[in-house]
Amino acid sequence: MARAATTTDAFNAVAEPRRREILDLLARGELAVNDIVDRLGVAQPLVSKHLRVLREVGLVDVRDEGRRRLYRLNPVPLRPIHDWVRGFEQLWSERFDRMDVVLAELMEQEHRETGRAAGTPATEGDSDGRQHRSGEHPHRDGDVAG
Repeated sequence: MARAATTTDAFNAVAEPRRREILDLLARGELAVNDIVDRLGVAQPLVSKHLRVLREVGLVDVRDEGRRRLYRLNPVPLRPIHDWVRGFEQLWSERFDRMDVVLAELMEQEHRETGRAAGTPATEGDSDGRQHRSGEHPHRDGDVAG
């Protein structure tokens, strides 16, 4: 399947990382081409090429101020991208919730292991299944694994 032209919609236009960087800069306020060039550290023709694509899909507006052309973000064409990404919000939230549960379990396990190493009585067997009395260290006297 042939790829759509970058000027057909905002999805295609923002697929290019450098254009996203330009949009990030313009989200903070209007800038002239030379200001964008300075901040990105890339050649002016490349910045102008990206600005042309962004203008063609409506993501960027331009206005003349004397001899300068000032570019600013037009966020309206980003709405379909926002709406599409929002559809994944529930999925991400569920995954983060599951990750929180796993993290809490790992922290609890670490807390239990740290507590036992400090002399807290063991209530469970070690990973090898052996039971030990409080204060007894199963791997002392040269019996150290790993």
